[in-house]
Amino acid sequence: MNTPTTPSAQNFTVTRSRQVERQVRGQPTSDGDGVKLTRVLTQPLQKRLDPYLMLDAFGSDAASDYIGGFPSHPHRGFETVTIMLEGRMRHQDSVGNVGLLEPGSVQWMTAGRGIIHSEMPEQEEGRMAGFQLWVNLAAKDKMTAPAYRDVPPAAVPAITLASGASLRVIAGQALGVAGAVSRPTTEPLVLDISLPAGTSFDAAVPAGHNAFAYVYGGGTVDVGGQPVESERMAILTNDASADGVRLTAAGQPARVLLVAGAPLNEPIAQYGPFVMNTAEQIHQAVADFRRGALAA
Repeated sequence: MNTPTTPSAQNFTVTRSRQVERQVRGQPTSDGDGVKLTRVLTQPLQKRLDPYLMLDAFGSDAASDYIGGFPSHPHRGFETVTIMLEGRMRHQDSVGNVGLLEPGSVQWMTAGRGIIHSEMPEQEEGRMAGFQLWVNLAAKDKMTAPAYRDVPPAAVPAITLASGASLRVIAGQALGVAGAVSRPTTEPLVLDISLPAGTSFDAAVPAGHNAFAYVYGGGTVDVGGQPVESERMAILTNDASADGVRLTAAGQPARVLLVAGAPLNEPIAQYGPFVMNTAEQIHQAVADFRRGALAA
């Protein structure tokens, strides 16, 4: 994987860390053409973690778990963020975009008023692993024109600290370094943090943002003073007096996907790949798809 040049970073120390409100263990499921994955952020958590709608984690060495891929399917009303850790997937969509997801790359797609796309594996063996995160769009933006951006590994800013801890700034900013993606309204912060055993990282999190940390790829991480095992999501408290969260790897190295965003505080109506504000808008999305006008 290509490694971006380490930018100059500012020091930051948490004065009061957010705590863990609750821990969530993902639910094994499948999507697309039988792709096995773990759904971590599910529909009942959407209001609590607004503006985030879903987080899927996938990872397997068995081609049978992913070889079917995600054939053409529609979306309307939100954004999808695909973070590839290992493996290769090919993207194609109704707008004419074609892109390759490779290890370390990120795909940020705005479905807006409608897009139909596919993501199919470009490998028949080996490990496939990564995340897909769904970010809601504000009511005023749900019918915007669809957009797509591929972010290659070298375009994701990476920071390595003296402690040995490192992070990739996918969205938002950390330690004064701007991430690969910046979005208005929802102001997403997405950090992929690597912690050697015994090291800590203090992440600034805006006080008004909802936030969660997903621990993966290793051992237990102390999140704001509470141990969180690998493959667990910690929902962080909304504490107006907290300025961030402290993450500390225990006896083994670990990685953390830290996600935060500004809540929209709007009604959420979802039917599969369509996320709008009212049932009537969902009915219209389904009707538009059936008559071939969703992505027109």
